[in-house]
Amino acid sequence: MTTSPFQQRITTTLDAVRLQRPLVHNITNKVVMNFTANGLLALGASPIMADAIEETADMVDLANALVINIGTPSDRTGMVMQCAVSHAHNTGKPWVLDPVGAAATRFRLDTARLMLEYRPNVVRANASEIQALYTGELGGKGVDSTETPEAVESLAMTAARDWQTTIAITGATDLITDGYKQVRLHNGHPMMARVTGTGCLATALTGAFLAVEGDGLTAVTAALALLGIAGERAAAEVAGPGSLHGKLLDELYLLTPDIMNQHLKLEEQ
Repeated sequence: MTTSPFQQRITTTLDAVRLQRPLVHNITNKVVMNFTANGLLALGASPIMADAIEETADMVDLANALVINIGTPSDRTGMVMQCAVSHAHNTGKPWVLDPVGAAATRFRLDTARLMLEYRPNVVRANASEIQALYTGELGGKGVDSTETPEAVESLAMTAARDWQTTIAITGATDLITDGYKQVRLHNGHPMMARVTGTGCLATALTGAFLAVEGDGLTAVTAALALLGIAGERAAAEVAGPGSLHGKLLDELYLLTPDIMNQHLKLEEQ
């Protein structure tokens, strides 16, 4: 099967991550911290989970990329996140935003929109979170989406152009756009939604790819493709979500560019 130059770039980026072992600074939610760190290690990256404001600037300087996940927000973590993204913006450090539950409450939405002002390279979220983030209007069901990626496709295209970022809307089909090009990914398995933190892990993996790949569209597509294919392969061998949790880490560790090419279900527009 013939692969496009974009697909080739996605799969070869996996080798770059494993060769360079980028340090990914995560300021993330308490629910997923261990899973996220282990997922990055399985991929071949190096995670650091640090949210002390006293060392935030130093950590941003040390890291190759920054991941901001607002899943368990508070006034304190909001201050730390703002300090981190401000420093990343000022120093040109690549960073990715995951506005978890931004559609659910005004506090979460205001926190996420404040982060947005510091120009993330990539925003990874579900459809309701993207709609809330770029319209300022609440909606959704907790941290779950009540919209499909297709329903906010036009909004995402416009927002990506206006904010000069890449937006990845995850769902049954992942929709990714930099405002000019669109990519659709059809990888993944429904059981993944029954494991806490798979979306958050997708964001962390995006940070690892962003550290070695300057193009946000390529980086987040590679991360989502990798996780989706790992999820498919893991789900084929387990009885339920409990086993999937560990098997998913195994598959992240075992994946190669050749396996990705064999299983990648990607549309470019």
